[in-house]
Amino acid sequence: MFNDTSSRRRPQPQPRARRDRVRVTALTLSFATAGVLAGTVPAAQAAEKPGHGRAYQCRSEGLDPGARIRYRTDIMIKAPLSTVFKLQTDVERWPAWQPPVLTAKRLDHGRLRKGSRFHWTTPAPPTVPDTTMHITSTVRQLRNNACILWAGPAVGKGARIDEGVHLWTFTKVRGGVLVHTEETWTGRQVEEDVPGSTAMLGQGLEEWLRNLKATAEARH
Repeated sequence: MFNDTSSRRRPQPQPRARRDRVRVTALTLSFATAGVLAGTVPAAQAAEKPGHGRAYQCRSEGLDPGARIRYRTDIMIKAPLSTVFKLQTDVERWPAWQPPVLTAKRLDHGRLRKGSRFHWTTPAPPTVPDTTMHITSTVRQLRNNACILWAGPAVGKGARIDEGVHLWTFTKVRGGVLVHTEETWTGRQVEEDVPGSTAMLGQGLEEWLRNLKATAEARH
């Protein structure tokens, strides 16, 4: 996406619009995949999966209905429901099983509940090596061993998602747990490239599910 730097002509400053596009690309890569890209995931893939016509919620609250960037997917995990839910909600231990998460810290004490807040960081890709995304999430709803909904902004040097809203549901089924997740993004930067942002969001969610499945099944 960059010009050949081997030209003998003196490089000209990039127009502002082009600089903004580069920033948007870097932003979607960093927040969605947290530095781990597993290949392109079509944005339409989630809509093709069975059961995705259902409106998922946690205690009657769901995602931003007006968000232009959204992705949903799920995975089957062969492990006890309590194991899977504990992994997902013990946020301070995310770095132990999710390489893309650099740090994670609770901003309050006690069990995770509605109103709990946590701060976590994820690296930007090589295109913006000096940028780390800082995400402050607030739990909007939680039901033990059933669902969790959190939301918050992601901010880095020259990069921003105004709000990401993330929903998880956990359903005990024969042989394990069906984990469903979906997320929406809003913000000027990411909305400048809705298809690209959606694809990058999908990559991040698919990678998160794979890490959750591998860790839960290994512990079981």
